[in-house]
Amino acid sequence: MIPLSKLSRSLEKREITSRDLVDRALEKINSPFGEGGRTFLYCNPHKVKAAADAADKRWKHGQAPSPLNGIPISLKDIFDVKGEITTAGSKLLKNSSPANSDAIIVQRLRQAGIVFVGRTNMTEFAYSGIGINTHYGTPKNPFDRKTARIPGGSSSGAAVSVTDGMASAAIGTDTGGSIRIPAALCGLAGFKPTARRIPNFGVYPLCKSLDSVGPLAPSVTCCETIDKILSGDKKIPQQNLSSSRLHIAIPKNYVVDDLEKHVSLAFEKAVIDLSKTGIKISEITLTCLSESHHVNSGGGIYAEAWAVHKQQFNKCGDHYDPLVASRLRKLNGVPITNYLKAMNARKRLIAEANIATNGFDAIILPTTPITAPPIAKILDNEDLYTKTNLRMLKNTFCFNFLDRCALTIPINDPNTAPCGLMVVGETYGDEKLFFVGKIIEKVINQNKE
Repeated sequence: MIPLSKLSRSLEKREITSRDLVDRALEKINSPFGEGGRTFLYCNPHKVKAAADAADKRWKHGQAPSPLNGIPISLKDIFDVKGEITTAGSKLLKNSSPANSDAIIVQRLRQAGIVFVGRTNMTEFAYSGIGINTHYGTPKNPFDRKTARIPGGSSSGAAVSVTDGMASAAIGTDTGGSIRIPAALCGLAGFKPTARRIPNFGVYPLCKSLDSVGPLAPSVTCCETIDKILSGDKKIPQQNLSSSRLHIAIPKNYVVDDLEKHVSLAFEKAVIDLSKTGIKISEITLTCLSESHHVNSGGGIYAEAWAVHKQQFNKCGDHYDPLVASRLRKLNGVPITNYLKAMNARKRLIAEANIATNGFDAIILPTTPITAPPIAKILDNEDLYTKTNLRMLKNTFCFNFLDRCALTIPINDPNTAPCGLMVVGETYGDEKLFFVGKIIEKVINQNKE
């Protein structure tokens, strides 16, 4: 995977062209030996090539609107693109009318000169952290393809499109971990912003209070570059941090319980490596993490998902992916009081978390407690699917509920199962989080065996 900054410099110097990048991406998408058929739900080669040629002309005439002009990026099939059908990974919507306008984030990326290489596969309606789609197939995790492991969800195709060179970066959504989980399981960086920073107009909703939009990319810096376009942030960064001045917290409860040995060892090594650089690391107790799950165990905030799907589900629930249908069905009949209690609890827990983490530059923890299990093992066992999904979402969902921004950074050594370190910032602390994340990423990469 090539960093976006390197691609940008090569495009500017005319060492490569956007058409070169696009042709390589399309070759991999269309290869019968790769994952393109399961990774992309829609790709129009003629449209993609025309966009690349237009980007090359802009570079040639000195009119590139941004450093990412001409770089191929994939879009999760949850964003409206004018003239295209947004199916959200479902066959129910495949005959819907094409979108009349672009989602706001699509507009911003288009204005930056991005080439959209296609629409990526996902868990139907984004409702799972595993990434399985029984309608269109499930793209295999790049690690251990022979075993055919899950890619993580719901932005499954987004992650695989980047790892397999079918796109230089991807745009996904994250409601309970849907960017960070597939990024961690596939060995990528992924960023979930403070939700309100990125407009959701033109994004198929799951749970509007939690839905957020962000990138999956080769590095933290790549994520930061894309985030500036998505957020419309034109400020010049003012942070001036060094490792010796950082104070980072590790929750000693809940999120470090019941870790797979490989994840536990990788996390422990990362903590040791970070502490050797002078970073001060303290353990803290955050009861708000387990409470975030507890207050939503009866449906809670996910009653918003039932509100989105109720009418459609009651008419044609049999046409939903059965794994998604089983989760939605449990929301039917959830008392409104459960939702109101969860929303009231959310305010309290956010306030408690803010007090508990005051004075720290970030929180770190394993992104997921486990690495990617085999697809077949989960697909044939609904009970195991449910348990695995809950486990996948365990560490990520908390911070959607607590209204935080968060990064995941790969921490596994080469040729071992991918796993991630999650770095969590304050609400609207996105800019600072990128600085902290880049410091941590540099230390981790320098110490990989």
